[in-house]
Amino acid sequence: MAATGASGVGTPATSTSAGGTDGPVVVANGLVRKFDGFTAVDGVSFEVRRREVFGFLGPNGAGKTTTISMLCTLLKLTGGEAKVFGFDVATQPDAVRHNIGLVFQDESLDEELTGYENMSFHGRIYKVEPKVMGERIEELMRMVELWDRKDDQVKTYSGGMKRRLEIARGLLHHPHVLFLDEPTLGLDPQTRRLIWDYIRELNKAQDVTIFLTTHYMEEADALCDRVAIIDHGKIVALDTPANLKSSLGGDVVLLKIPECKEGCMEALAGVPGVRSVKAQEEGLMLAVDKGDRTIPLIFDVARERGMTIESVVLKIPSLEDVFLRYTGRSIRDTKVEGLDQFKQRHTMRHGMGRRHG
Repeated sequence: MAATGASGVGTPATSTSAGGTDGPVVVANGLVRKFDGFTAVDGVSFEVRRREVFGFLGPNGAGKTTTISMLCTLLKLTGGEAKVFGFDVATQPDAVRHNIGLVFQDESLDEELTGYENMSFHGRIYKVEPKVMGERIEELMRMVELWDRKDDQVKTYSGGMKRRLEIARGLLHHPHVLFLDEPTLGLDPQTRRLIWDYIRELNKAQDVTIFLTTHYMEEADALCDRVAIIDHGKIVALDTPANLKSSLGGDVVLLKIPECKEGCMEALAGVPGVRSVKAQEEGLMLAVDKGDRTIPLIFDVARERGMTIESVVLKIPSLEDVFLRYTGRSIRDTKVEGLDQFKQRHTMRHGMGRRHG
């Protein structure tokens, strides 16, 4: 699906909404999307609160972009329902588009135009009033520190500068909800953290709700008020980063065990201080109280059971540990599924296409 900027065309976002001002700005109930029999999004339900930064965390192929595409009216729903700022995505797509901004994962700027011209073109598409557009463009380009480069062609911008311009452009028509699909993908760590600062600033200064997708654990932890962990098209956990990490119960001990013999998990679960034991790809993950005191007891039980522990790692809980707890594996690139699969076929048939992850 070709990308030309923030989704939809029409008048600028209005302050009146069917959803009011105090309720959730995004509501999804049982969202389903299938591609040729494959279910990419499988009964997803959640709400996004006004003015919060809400994150979808998951690996490639988990259903993140497919969900955003449905919420932004770029894909039809196979099942379920959703409302954005009070408007139904299936029956009121134009109203939804007027109230949102969308920054695609892939670059969608015209590199032959200047930064200012890219902004101005977007404003005309959205019918932003000419008398206020220039002032708005200057405000946003100054916010992302690009005003001094406004007359330079975009092809002279760095990757981070292009990303900042896309975010500014997505805000030009005063959207109530800004969707950011993998906003820092492919950027170096320093530029990534700079983009985080801009996202925090626009969330506060521009009074905009932010819905972002990411597969970076640190990004979700640093930016999001709440995080929904999505895997294989299903939400497996949803809460604040702090609550998700505390749900593991204390420290995390990772054991690399070549072979977990029958009854070994039960035996380790009985060790004083061990709250839970879960199998993962290369061993076991244990949620424990006071890991430094519990590890010697774990080794005592392992010796009694004839278990070989090749390595042990004590960690303060992170979102990666939460993902391991709920999915049994770490976030990593997976086979192409869902929307990616559809786009890949479209690319092969037509000789062109763009990947959105």
